[in-house]
Amino acid sequence: MFKSKIAGIGKYIPANTMTNEDLKKYMDTSDEWIQERTGIQERHYAHRTEETTTTMGVEAAKMAIERAGTTAKEIDFIIFATLSPDYYFPGCGVLVQRALAMNEIGALDIRNQCSGFVYALSIADQFIQTGMYKNILVIGSEKHSFGLDFSTRGRNISVIFGDGAGAVVLQPTQKANQGILSTHLHSDGASAELLAMYNPGTHANHWVKEKLATYNEAEIGDMFMTKEMIDQAQNFPYMDGPAVFKKAIVKFPEVIIEALTANGLTTADLNLLIPHQANLRISQFVQQKLALQDHQVFNNIQQYGNTTAASIPIALCEAWEQGKIKEDDLVCLAAFGSGFTWASALIKW
Repeated sequence: MFKSKIAGIGKYIPANTMTNEDLKKYMDTSDEWIQERTGIQERHYAHRTEETTTTMGVEAAKMAIERAGTTAKEIDFIIFATLSPDYYFPGCGVLVQRALAMNEIGALDIRNQCSGFVYALSIADQFIQTGMYKNILVIGSEKHSFGLDFSTRGRNISVIFGDGAGAVVLQPTQKANQGILSTHLHSDGASAELLAMYNPGTHANHWVKEKLATYNEAEIGDMFMTKEMIDQAQNFPYMDGPAVFKKAIVKFPEVIIEALTANGLTTADLNLLIPHQANLRISQFVQQKLALQDHQVFNNIQQYGNTTAASIPIALCEAWEQGKIKEDDLVCLAAFGSGFTWASALIKW
């Protein structure tokens, strides 16, 4: 069996910057309020009509493919992670295949939200290990800005998220002690609705029946989207922030230690931890709990906000470009998010 290595990495950040001060035009908020709770100073928003989740993913992919020393024609599988696809269906993977004029290869779309990129990396790793594929393109891309509630009502969520994309090309390696050492995936759906977007959906509006008392059950079941759902902001994401925070600060350290323990290593061996950029306060708590030094943790949420499935590949790319990741470094990727899902990957660069 082969091991898999990250042979190329790329990112794409939209040009449009939205600062905390800019958000004050739309909602009752302040730079101090946002930074105190999240650490975020600014985020980037894609062009409303000219940039999509797919087009951003394509740009990140082009960079990753070039840096891997390969071509789009040599890619033999695509895995695309996002919660904000261009269409309800089809998925973004086939749109990437079309945009890059690739061969008629397989394209897999996954929906694991903030953990999406690590889940996708784990899937790609299995395919490489078995020898089924040799050049796998893994993309995490999000266009949140088109689906946020830019009002005081929605500020607790809207100030957090940004747009962007990251991508890697995974290839086999036979070099000793190189590549992905292990991946670790988990989920707990007991509290799935604490961080979710309820509508539109095919759940017969289970979570809105109580709020739509003017309709009988049969009518509610037939409604894909109603005026009442829109009026009650049920077409926007919902998050119980304190509950998510409490779960994240437990599962983040657990899954990092799990990866290190599985490989007979400790936090002292870790050169760089790249956590999902959910909230700077969560990252700081995890760093403190694991007694990691500042140089062992990479954060860029201050500039980009939470880009969900794109956050880890963007941060990984930026850390590598800044020379913070070098050959033989031990790098851990870790994520926690909606589902709840959480995951980690330990990599020998």
